[in-house]
Amino acid sequence: MAWMCSGKTNNELVNNLVKAHIISSTLVISAMRAVDRAHFSRDDPYEDSPQGIGYGATISAPHMHGYALEGLKQYLQPGMRALDVGSGSGYLTACMAEMVGDTGHVVGIDHIPELTSQSLVALRAHYPEWIESNRIKIVTGDGRKGYAPEAPYDCIHVGAASPKKPTELLAQLKAPGRMFIPVGTSSQYIVVYDKDAQGNITEKDVMGVRYVPLTDAAKQWTN
Repeated sequence: MAWMCSGKTNNELVNNLVKAHIISSTLVISAMRAVDRAHFSRDDPYEDSPQGIGYGATISAPHMHGYALEGLKQYLQPGMRALDVGSGSGYLTACMAEMVGDTGHVVGIDHIPELTSQSLVALRAHYPEWIESNRIKIVTGDGRKGYAPEAPYDCIHVGAASPKKPTELLAQLKAPGRMFIPVGTSSQYIVVYDKDAQGNITEKDVMGVRYVPLTDAAKQWTN
């Protein structure tokens, strides 16, 4: 069902994700309704498949964004802080910002300056108050290193596959906190890392996936 959730409108897409039991919580459904995917993906925004956004990058399929938000919802409650690594066009960053509310804060980081500029244009056009109030911040940088100036984060989402356990990112996770990240090279899995209140980390493989690699800007252009 995951690849059969396409719709003609944003609401129809969200409804289909609900019917497929990919999203179910009120907070996630409300966020995905509030943030229109068409603001961040010009080509076939409501197709349930990855779409190119230029500069060697893609926006993940809507069902993967749904899985990510559901997986992180406990740590995207109002007032919480989040980091979105590989923020691309800014869509998922915006959904996270909707979930944490006006007392929360979300940082989106991407190493392609053209993409961070593009995402800021979309955010300023459709959600200007989030930029003005610092609910959301977009920065250009190496997401593999996280964004230490505003760490620690209640949750971290990573939109590209790390070849190994992301220890540098895990160091920026609060205790307790959660990370949702694809890990692997030829074989990849979504891994959920949970850090408990004492700082102990456990990990769980959730599903097999196929993501672009978490790499530097030069290598991304060649993929």
